[in-house]
Amino acid sequence: MLELLGTIGGNIIGLPGILGLALGMMTRRVWLGALMGGLVGIVETLLFAHWDFANVATIELLIAVVVGLCAGTLGSAIRIKGATV
Repeated sequence: MLELLGTIGGNIIGLPGILGLALGMMTRRVWLGALMGGLVGIVETLLFAHWDFANVATIELLIAVVVGLCAGTLGSAIRIKGATV
């Protein structure tokens, strides 16, 4: 359980969370922000696995992609709301 929570927390404050949020804030299209965040999650997981799919755990990849999707969507929502103020 602690390993799962550590993986989630590490992705939130790591590349998928931070870079996904930043990339999402670059666009007003929610689907594009989510897509860019998800791609960051995939690239980050493969980067730390030394670009070898054999070293990638499925749950780690899934968590990184979901966190990236959520962060990208949140970044787009911040951009949309900030533009209307």
